[in-house]
Amino acid sequence: MQAAFRLTAAAAGVALLCLSSPARSAEPIVIAQASPQAHTQLQAQAQTQPQAVQAQAAPAAADADKTLSTVTVVGNWLDQPNETKVLEHPGARSIADRRTIEESGATNVREVLRRMPGVQVQDSNGTGGSDISLNVGVRGLASRLSPRSTVLLDGVPLAVAPYGQPQLSMAPLSMGNIDTIDVVRGAGSVRYGPQNVGGIINFVTRPIPQTFAAQASVETEVATHGGNVKTMPSVFIGGTNDNGLGGALMYSGVHGDGYRRGNDRVDIDDLMLKGSYRISSTDQITASYHYYEALADMPGGLTAAQYAADPFQSVRPYDTFAGRRSDVSLKYSHQDNNRKFEVLTYYTDSFRGSQIESESAGRRRLGSFPRHYHTFAVEPRYSQLFRGANMSHEVSVGYRYLREASDEQASRTAFYTPGTVDPTTIASPMYQWRSGGTTANAVYIDDTINVGNWTITPGLRYEMIRSNITDHFTQRRTDIKSDEPLPSLAVMYHVSDNWKLFGNAGVSFGPLQYFQIAQTTNGLAPEKAKTYELGTHFNANGWGGELTLFNIDFDDELQLRGGTMGSPDAWTNLGATRHRGVESSLRYDFGTLSKALAGLSAYAGYTYTEATYNHGTFAGRDLPFYSRHVATAGVRYSRNRWTLNVDGFAQSRQHSPGDPTDGTPYQTAESANGALGDIPGYALVHMRLGYDFGKSMSNLKLAVGVKNLFDRRYFTRSTDNNLGKYVGMPRTFYVQATLAF
Repeated sequence: MQAAFRLTAAAAGVALLCLSSPARSAEPIVIAQASPQAHTQLQAQAQTQPQAVQAQAAPAAADADKTLSTVTVVGNWLDQPNETKVLEHPGARSIADRRTIEESGATNVREVLRRMPGVQVQDSNGTGGSDISLNVGVRGLASRLSPRSTVLLDGVPLAVAPYGQPQLSMAPLSMGNIDTIDVVRGAGSVRYGPQNVGGIINFVTRPIPQTFAAQASVETEVATHGGNVKTMPSVFIGGTNDNGLGGALMYSGVHGDGYRRGNDRVDIDDLMLKGSYRISSTDQITASYHYYEALADMPGGLTAAQYAADPFQSVRPYDTFAGRRSDVSLKYSHQDNNRKFEVLTYYTDSFRGSQIESESAGRRRLGSFPRHYHTFAVEPRYSQLFRGANMSHEVSVGYRYLREASDEQASRTAFYTPGTVDPTTIASPMYQWRSGGTTANAVYIDDTINVGNWTITPGLRYEMIRSNITDHFTQRRTDIKSDEPLPSLAVMYHVSDNWKLFGNAGVSFGPLQYFQIAQTTNGLAPEKAKTYELGTHFNANGWGGELTLFNIDFDDELQLRGGTMGSPDAWTNLGATRHRGVESSLRYDFGTLSKALAGLSAYAGYTYTEATYNHGTFAGRDLPFYSRHVATAGVRYSRNRWTLNVDGFAQSRQHSPGDPTDGTPYQTAESANGALGDIPGYALVHMRLGYDFGKSMSNLKLAVGVKNLFDRRYFTRSTDNNLGKYVGMPRTFYVQATLAF
């Protein structure tokens, strides 16, 4: 392992040196983290100038002192994400700000995440088929319920149990409360975990304003099929007084019906209260309380024949999903020019439950799956900046203690003939009851070393995990212990202040989940993956973008085997897999070309991913449910008070080939139940036109838009307990209105 990392570091360094220009601008830049050469030049000037020369060059020395005073420690680089932080990050990273979110017309985070390079999002389907779930996959990794990315809300894990149950069948967040979406796909595994092979996705809520501000908005959308109406209201009010005491109250919700029958009765309420107090110029306390409650029906999968007859129908009248979550967090932070310390503590209390019908030989039974989770964590972090004559170091250390507990039950009715009885009135005895717990300790250290035009960051994370699960029917307890060192190395070369080249290598780790611990007799083991990246960020003269080559190697990757693959909700070991490809994005502001084009900008992105089995009968074939080719493009034009957005998205064919461990061939033809077979690619176009009435009308903004402009019919599949075909969003019209005070 150490040899592999040395070779990777050397290769990355040589490649970056060959790609870079021989010299970088000598002018220091004044940003949150000054450039490495600014550190070196200013220190050298301070130590080598004679006193007489220094006296004669007092203005220059003053300028140098002024620049030095702006060089501060970075600390937690997930705080306040912006384009400067993206540019300085030694790995693939993208953000979407609030303007982008609003102008996308998105009613859920899936619609925004599709714009991110390397991120693939499945429409709600299967047992994650409600508006409450989130299905995100990065770089060809499984997207069902987002199991392989660390997903955070203001730095707090969204999963009900980050170690034992990381799936997001309930993703407790709503669009109206989100200010920025930060997607870190590389160089983040040391500081964040445990499920980080798919990177880190941090949803940042709206900040507390420095002066009083209030806003109310509503978006209503109507689908052309079924005429169903869905409404998304949101409210925000907040401010900070002269004594540094601030607060904000925000609410966002989703209410109404989806575009399929059986996707109705959606009720989501998301409330957050945030507070802050600035103790001094360097010290601050922040706190938040978050409450989320949701209920939604799930339309369920269709067989091939049912889909052909009516893709918008539902044959699942009793499938529902409900959830609620309360969480509180408290953070103290101290920051001066040379050090930053923060300690974050949080507690989450979550419930998620579902009712799902299963079918056998033409008969059905209704299952119920209530689950409760509690999580408590403390995370201190400390960063110290050391300045030297020829280099600077920012040494960061961090620790996390996390304790989680779970209680998972399952009950079901006897079999019945559909249409002859109301299954909600039938006795539903419990057939499964498990409780589990995890105590996890994680510690990390990294050192950001600035030498000349280079920034080198070696790091190490160490996970110590103790998990257990008890089957209350058999009284069997299973304990699992994992101690994993996770090294990483990131290298960045500063070609200029606006152009960076980077390379990194790291090891990611995914511990066994509670359901998998119960199956350890089936040969399941924790997942480990090695990730490598080589790429560039740039942002200058109206241009901005990134280009990244990536490679992920799994020794053993786990996959869910659903209702089409033997026993329901079983997991299998796929053996070795490989994920590799290229991610790119480009944007341009035409206003830098000519004043006549001010307000016109465009973006485009393309990702190629090759994710394949490297073991067994499917060796060399594509993994399920990802596209090799994904492209995005769009144009924004703003003139006077009008704004026009045109956005496009396209993805290539996907596969649902079946189980590689049961001896059946890789299936490309559609199965009768609709679960297996290829999934054709598709392309969508969205349009939006908005008008800002200005201060004379309380900053009223109105917009109208249409999603899937050409009503392109597309679908996906599911192979879990709610298997079958799922039609995609038809042409949908929406109206947005916002008032700000």
